[in-house]
Amino acid sequence: RTRRWRRRGVNPSSCLCPVLLCLCFLERCYEASHHGQAKIISRIHNATHNHNQTKDGETEVHHRPKRGWIWNQFFVLEEHIGPDAQYVGKLHSNSDKGDGSVRYILSGEGAGSIFIINEVTGDIHATKSLDREKKSHYVLHAQAINLNTNKPLEPESEFIIKVQDINDNAPKFPDGPFVTSVPEMSEVGTSVFQVTATDADDPTYGNSARVVYSILHGQPYFSVDPKSGIIRTALADMDREAREHYSVVIQAKDMAGQVGGLSGSTTVNITLTDVNDNPPKFPQKNYQVFVPESAQVGKPVGKMKASDEDIGINAEIKYSILNPEGAGMFSISTDKDTREGVITLRKPLNYEKKKHYSLHIAAENTHLDPHFTYLGSFKDDATLKITVGDVDEPPVFSMDYYIMEVYENTRVGTEVGAVTARDPDSKNSPVRYFIEQREDKAVYFDIESISGVIRTTQLLDREDTPWHNITVMATEEDNPSLQSHVPVTVQVLDVNDNPPMINTEDEIIICESTRAGQVIQTITAVDKDDFANGKGFSFSFPGGIPANPNFTIKDNEDSTASIIARRRRFHRLTQELYELPVVVWDDGEPVLSSTSTLMLRVCSCQRGTRLKICQGEAFLSSAGLSTGALIAILLCVLILLAIVILFITLRRSKKEPLIISEEDIRENVVTYDDEGGGEEDTEAFDIIALRNPAAAEELKFRRDVRPECIRPWSSRRPARGRHSPSSLDIDEEMDIGEFIKQRVAEADQDTSVPPYDSLQTYAYEGQGSPAGSISSLGSAGAHSEVDYNSLDDWDPKFEKIAELYGEEVETASESTEKAESEKQT
Repeated sequence: RTRRWRRRGVNPSSCLCPVLLCLCFLERCYEASHHGQAKIISRIHNATHNHNQTKDGETEVHHRPKRGWIWNQFFVLEEHIGPDAQYVGKLHSNSDKGDGSVRYILSGEGAGSIFIINEVTGDIHATKSLDREKKSHYVLHAQAINLNTNKPLEPESEFIIKVQDINDNAPKFPDGPFVTSVPEMSEVGTSVFQVTATDADDPTYGNSARVVYSILHGQPYFSVDPKSGIIRTALADMDREAREHYSVVIQAKDMAGQVGGLSGSTTVNITLTDVNDNPPKFPQKNYQVFVPESAQVGKPVGKMKASDEDIGINAEIKYSILNPEGAGMFSISTDKDTREGVITLRKPLNYEKKKHYSLHIAAENTHLDPHFTYLGSFKDDATLKITVGDVDEPPVFSMDYYIMEVYENTRVGTEVGAVTARDPDSKNSPVRYFIEQREDKAVYFDIESISGVIRTTQLLDREDTPWHNITVMATEEDNPSLQSHVPVTVQVLDVNDNPPMINTEDEIIICESTRAGQVIQTITAVDKDDFANGKGFSFSFPGGIPANPNFTIKDNEDSTASIIARRRRFHRLTQELYELPVVVWDDGEPVLSSTSTLMLRVCSCQRGTRLKICQGEAFLSSAGLSTGALIAILLCVLILLAIVILFITLRRSKKEPLIISEEDIRENVVTYDDEGGGEEDTEAFDIIALRNPAAAEELKFRRDVRPECIRPWSSRRPARGRHSPSSLDIDEEMDIGEFIKQRVAEADQDTSVPPYDSLQTYAYEGQGSPAGSISSLGSAGAHSEVDYNSLDDWDPKFEKIAELYGEEVETASESTEKAESEKQT
């Protein structure tokens, strides 16, 4: 079978071979460039069967099909206008003999709605007007079917119908209108803005989408590049102050601007931005202002303004006063909101001294553009004349403040000083003076209303108030509403009217181990008067009383005095407090003195420390406990002690008997908790019998009980181990060994002793010694010249020895002093 696709206007019977060669070449080129794109293929088959048939006994024959016309697309014009459908093309197969046995079927995009086919002839028509900008091509499928067998003659083929473009879309500016700006005074050709138009037509087909730009409105100020659409300045020195806004209309035309092309336009609003090309200028060269002399310093007295055609920071102006005379009295600043020059008074005005001022004021821009310096100086000046007006002013004091002096304790009415004020006006009105009174303060001064003399109204005490601050007011007699004030400070001078005093609130501590000549305390005095009346103090004991035997006072001649002990050692138990009167006087005029009584307390001071703190006080202070806490601790200790005593008593009352069972005491261990008798055990027998065997026979006592008789040779039992050689007369020739044996025999035969074994120990020290006794007990009454003061510097364990020997030396010294005193008397 063979098939041929035909298009309108092609004769298949003419020039078949050359056309087939060309079409084969085009097919292969298209297949190489589109890689599998759907094609409409027409083939010419010379064989009646499309497959090889093999019969029994026959040789297998292979037939190669022949190809015919190959078309891959049709074209149809867009925007077709007409009553009839637009013819697109024709499909035809070689198998169609014209007998109506072939049916053509069309499917794909738009098949049946946009594109219809004549099933008999294969003619394709477009029933609707197409728009390439909406859809540029359609993909369809064609197939030829045998009506008799209802089977396809060929496989389904694909082809494309492309919509051919016409110039039916005008250029558009999608983002317009536009707003932009350019600085004023820009050079010609300065780029301002670029516009771009879009055309929906096919840019690859003809000139339908080729756009050129032109300016319709805005000449001669601006121009536009035809190809790029860049808008540039076309006129030099465009001044913003002359015209600020421009509206430029730009046109875009397709078909490269040829006749018949479509066009679109947009508007570009251009604003000229400001540059500093205009200097400030005063509207006039001379100004006048009236200022009263009562104008307050720091307050505005006038305003000036220079105009500047520029805007923003290019119009900012700085004002200044050029002449020194005006700059000394006035200042000028710029108001940021109004750009006015505000003139302020720097010093008070005085109509009587100067009535007119002339100010040369300059105004200049603060931000200069170097590109426009060729235009000249950006500065202007003007003259301001200020006239001072006369005002009735309040009185003026001769000084801004007054300082006066007066001695304390002066009589009431004493003159302290005077203030003066005058009327500054030409009429010179009389002035009256007053002192401003305050309800919360006492009145110590008064002023004479006419003369201004200030006098005291009370006695002044420097120690109470050394300085007084008052305010004096002056008014004009003709116009009392005009007032002025001045501060007056009065210093109260000192006189020697207070005696010096010694601080007697704190007690002076004396250590018991204080030595004669030792400094106990250094004292000083205080004086309420000024140092000029009490530079130095002197100290002594009051006159007319006997010399103090315990203490003396030494004036150190530096306003201090030292209290010195006259004797060695003080005893707190003998006398704890001492009163010491001391007189102190100053060297002022007149000389004043006072007598103070110092309290000296004797304490047993801690050794090894420089601070004189009593032991009890040191304990309390170191413990840091309050009285309530100490009482609570003592109560707890007492309660615990009572509990312990009660416990011991209960245990003793519940003592068990020595023999547990009375029936059988054999092989029993008897336990009991008897404590030792202490001194009862040692005094159960008389150890003196060892030293006097002769008397032992006469004194036989039971050794398990205390003897009831009193020894006739001593009223007090000596301490164990110590016996005076004169208390007993022991026979040196007595045989001590025989005596001990006798005592052992008596102990063995004595039936009054307990059934348990006892150990009796006897010792004999001997009598006398050729070397004599080395004990210090017998030398208490001997007088020695040895100085035992050095014992005070030994360790605390020698403290008791120092006290014993110190008492003897002190007793001897006191006896000697007493004898000498009686002798002198």
